[in-house]
Amino acid sequence: MAGGDKNDLYKYDPSFAAAVVFTIGFLLSSLVHAFQIVKTKSWFFIPFLMGSIFEVIGYACRGIGAKETPDWSMGPFIMQSLLLLLGPTFYAASIYMILGRLITLLEAQEYSLVRPSWLTKFFLVGDIASILLQGMGGGKLANADTASQRSSGENLIVGGLVVQILFFTLFMVVTCLFHMRIKKKPTSAIKRLDNTWYRLLLVLYAASFLILVRSLFRMIEYIQGSESVLQTEEIFIYVLDATLMLIASVLLNIFHPSKCFSDKNSGGSGRESATQLKDYNTEYQRVEA
Repeated sequence: MAGGDKNDLYKYDPSFAAAVVFTIGFLLSSLVHAFQIVKTKSWFFIPFLMGSIFEVIGYACRGIGAKETPDWSMGPFIMQSLLLLLGPTFYAASIYMILGRLITLLEAQEYSLVRPSWLTKFFLVGDIASILLQGMGGGKLANADTASQRSSGENLIVGGLVVQILFFTLFMVVTCLFHMRIKKKPTSAIKRLDNTWYRLLLVLYAASFLILVRSLFRMIEYIQGSESVLQTEEIFIYVLDATLMLIASVLLNIFHPSKCFSDKNSGGSGRESATQLKDYNTEYQRVEA
C-alpha cells in the first residue's frame, strides 16, 4: 500500500490481499442478507443488499487492478471507483425505511419530527440526489482528460457527499428526538415488543454513525484532491471506508430488522414470523399511502 506516482489511475500499488479479504467479507455478508430477506420477506431491505453487492464487485475490481499492476486498465478502475462510492448510499436508503417502519410499529407517529408518511420519501429524495451527483461526478472523473474536467468531477462528487451528509445528519436528529420522546412517554405498543425495538434503534445509531464517518472521509478526500495523502495512501480507503461499511453490514446481519418487525404480535418464529412481517408490511404501506 505504499504511495507511488506510476500513472494517472491509482496513486499506489493496490493490495491484492486486502481486496480479496474485503471481497470475501462483503460476499459472505451479502449472501446472509439475501437469505434473511427471502426468509422473512423483508423486501424493503433490498437496497441494503444492493449496496453490499456494489461493495463485493468494487473490491473484486480492485483485486483485478492489483493483478494488473502497473498496467492498469480503465474498466476495473472505473467500476471500483463508482461502486465503492455509491454502495453506502444504498445502505442509507434501507436505514431510512427502517426508521419509518419502526415509528409505525411503535404507534408513535406523533413523536416523529417528520410525519412517517413523508419520512422515508423525504430522505430517499436526498439519497437519490446524492446518488445522481456522485454517479455523474464519478463518471466525469473517470473520463477526465484535463485538470479542469477532473476538478469538475471532484466537485460533483463533493456536492453529492455534502447532500448525503446533510440529509444523514438531519436523519440522526430525527432519530434522536424520536428516541427521547418515546423514552419519556412510552406508547402502549412498546409493551408487546420486549426490547427488540430498542436494540434495533441502537443498531441504527451505530450503522448511521459509521456511514456518516465514512462519508466525511470521502468528502475530505475529494476536497483535498488527487495528490492528497488520503488518495495517495491505500490504507485510508480500507480503514475509513471498507472496514466501517463491512462492520455496518455485519451489524445488520446479526440484528436483522425482521427480528423486531416479526415480533409485532408477541414474537412468532419460522413461518409464523414471516406471516407477521408480511401483515406488518401491508399495514405500513397503508400508512405510507
